[in-house]
Amino acid sequence: MIMELKDDNCPFCDISHDREIICENASCLALYDGYPVSPGHALIIPKRHVASYFDLTDDELKDMNDALRHVKSIIDERYHPDGYNIGVNVGEYAGQSVFHCHMHLIPRYKGDVPNPKGGVRGVIPGKQSY
Repeated sequence: MIMELKDDNCPFCDISHDREIICENASCLALYDGYPVSPGHALIIPKRHVASYFDLTDDELKDMNDALRHVKSIIDERYHPDGYNIGVNVGEYAGQSVFHCHMHLIPRYKGDVPNPKGGVRGVIPGKQSY
């Protein structure tokens, strides 16, 4: 694995060798989240150190999407979830805490919340139901 444009203070620029890499392609890699919100929660991370999803190149976006689909198939096989949320936090006020772009693939399971209607709208309390 070769990380480009490393930032020595970034946890995603120096992935520990003991972490399970789910898949890797030319410009990104995927691994299970160190603090999963559900079984199988995975991250797709570009190798180039860039903070924002909106600064990714077209090739990086394609590689991330390819990895996302591949990781989903692995999670389907291993964990058998009932649904998924896909998310990218961009900026401090959107909840980004690691300023190296990464995409969350969060498996969802029947009964994991009382009412899942609205899905990602739940990032702002009180806005999930409509």
